Amino acid sequence: MKLCVVGGGSTYTPELVDGLARLRDTLPVSELALVDPDERRLGPVGAVSRRILARYGHPAAIRTTTVLDEGVDGAGAVLLQLRVGGQAARRVDETLPLACGCVGQETTGAGGLAKALRTVPVVLGIAERIARLAPDAWIVDFTNPVGIVTRALLDAGHRAVGLCNVAIGFQRHFARTLGVPPGDIRLGHVGLNHLTWERSVHLGEEDVLPRLLAEHGEQLAADIGLPSALLRRLGVVPSYYLRYFYEHDAVVAEQLAAPPRAEEVAAIEERLLRMYADPALDTKPELLERRGGAFYSEAAVDLVASLSAGRGDIQVVNVRNGDRLPFLPPEAVIEVPARVTAAGADPLPVDPVEPLFAGLIAHVTAYEELALEAALKGGVDRVTDALLAHPLIGQVSTATDLADRLVAANATHLPWAVGT
Repeated sequence: MKLCVVGGGSTYTPELVDGLARLRDTLPVSELALVDPDERRLGPVGAVSRRILARYGHPAAIRTTTVLDEGVDGAGAVLLQLRVGGQAARRVDETLPLACGCVGQETTGAGGLAKALRTVPVVLGIAERIARLAPDAWIVDFTNPVGIVTRALLDAGHRAVGLCNVAIGFQRHFARTLGVPPGDIRLGHVGLNHLTWERSVHLGEEDVLPRLLAEHGEQLAADIGLPSALLRRLGVVPSYYLRYFYEHDAVVAEQLAAPPRAEEVAAIEERLLRMYADPALDTKPELLERRGGAFYSEAAVDLVASLSAGRGDIQVVNVRNGDRLPFLPPEAVIEVPARVTAAGADPLPVDPVEPLFAGLIAHVTAYEELALEAALKGGVDRVTDALLAHPLIGQVSTATDLADRLVAANATHLPWAVGT
């Protein structure tokens, strides 16, 4: 099959290519099309990707192009991993909210809203071209904020599934801790993208989460930046994104005292691009692990393989809620284990969600609906409403101030904001 990656100039791409090469029997790919408007990045990323495939003896051809239609045409699946505005926009997402006393993060809070405003219209435009040139292709969205972007794609009628690496990261971590193969671990993963809890960890028929918390709770807590006493009291492992909610003020203080993550990532990316340009490099460098996106390749390969071949296995993805979480509307997008076939991803039944978690899930879902409306229709008032609905913001003066600042800072990416 032909696989297209939109945002193929990303420094993530060699991680994906390495996974495609290692897992060639899982997902046979004959052509990999890397699409990116930035030729400065696309050149070295494409070159190192070809060398990685050659090192593994993989026969797939790699094609790089700045023309979307060329890359998409005839693809069996399209992966979206783009960043509208690049690291410069990310830096604004991470710093602007801090001026208003709010957490600065690229997918959570005001920064996540800014990213959604920039990204949703672009992704929908790409999806329209995919529907025309590769109507049978599945769209796998790795572009943040995944939940909002996936909801936009599904609402527009596209064949799309959202993907995040948080669940597979926990699966791999728990398996390593227990000394078992990752495939033996099943997660009771529930929530929204970047707002999830592991409520069970099944090894065979046994839920080993209590044992993990008892024997490894201190390390698990350190890994996600939350007190071990909280994990033991809740009896779950929250994703590290929950720290922005559970310890918001402490995080803000830390962020005010440190350089933005965007600056570190930008420096890492420049180093990676120089490394990719070395004709002797034919493996993904260790530095790539500091860029983020661990296990993205395995998750992406498994998902595309199941959507293509209808394997019917269970994977954690972003899908329509339907009736799985009855306190949410059916059209909401949730992140849960689902059975993946050629017809799509069908979420498995979910045990009743405790009020402590359900309340926050419902709150953020309401924000996401308003965020999507703002991304689709524009307007400072809609942006203000979304911020007012977000549990990390919520105060009218803060929401109003943030909305004005956010729209002004992103005006070049928001056609409706010109002159605002």
